[in-house]
Amino acid sequence: MMFSNNLQNVVHNPVIPYVGTLPEELRPGKLIVIHGRVPNDADRFQVDFQCGSSVKPRADVAFHFNPRFKRSGHVVCNTLTKEKWGSEEITYEMPFEKGKPFEIIIMVLKDKFQVSVNGKHLLLYKYRIDPEKIDTLGIYGKVQIESLGFRNNFSLQGTQETSLGMLKTNSGNVKTGGPRFKLPYVARLNPVLSPGRTIVVKGEVKKNPKGFSIDLTAASTKDIALHLNPRLNAKIFVRNSFLHESWGEEERSIAHFPFSPGMYFEMIIYCSPDEYKVAVNGIHALVYKHRFKDFGKIDTLKINGDVDVLDIRIW
Repeated sequence: MMFSNNLQNVVHNPVIPYVGTLPEELRPGKLIVIHGRVPNDADRFQVDFQCGSSVKPRADVAFHFNPRFKRSGHVVCNTLTKEKWGSEEITYEMPFEKGKPFEIIIMVLKDKFQVSVNGKHLLLYKYRIDPEKIDTLGIYGKVQIESLGFRNNFSLQGTQETSLGMLKTNSGNVKTGGPRFKLPYVARLNPVLSPGRTIVVKGEVKKNPKGFSIDLTAASTKDIALHLNPRLNAKIFVRNSFLHESWGEEERSIAHFPFSPGMYFEMIIYCSPDEYKVAVNGIHALVYKHRFKDFGKIDTLKINGDVDVLDIRIW
């Protein structure tokens, strides 16, 4: 998986309970990747992002991530401040199975943690304590950890200007802070699309979304070579083409729907000679066979809908 490559400061096979000092501050763009296995006799375990390692009085816990296996299982998240727990946030989807390995990826965003397990988005947790105060990671309970490591995902850090070098855009819609792209967003591809090119769209889904669309179009003919349309209200991911002034047959089959309200995503669209290949947050999502093969005319990128676009890159 893309997000779990190139890890730094990796700790292998720590003894549980594990309490370790973080190698650096948790700033937006930091990823924490944990590989492990749930023992057959597990009742619960927890990953705690702590402000210090004091036991008495107990250190504040900015983010308490606690899978519990009683009955059908659920995941409890909370914050401990001055030895008092706040209100629990419970996720009733249970991605962990007894006796099975897992990969947890925790992404530090500007205002929340985003957690995926085994490549599938699980939950968001809004900060109640500034993540820059977190300096300790604690792992407790019935769990085996094979490795934990860290990675920077620099596109989230907000320090880089967007790479619009290959895009010509008509509107002056690049601004600093927050979403930098006004929607509908239309940009001219320069040079035009061709096999071997990659487009990366980084964004955040709105909180109450119906859906959004990303289109690769031919300005001269109004044809849409690729129409990507995740519909969050129905949890379907529609793909299609608009050729000769009519829509073709929709393609909808997908292993699992990769988007959730409020989540950060990186969508990679790779144009091969035969098809488009699309991945979301490092996980392959779909292929779409070319219906429009006059690549020299595919010269425009359009994005619209319930999404904040943070960055676009093309190479």
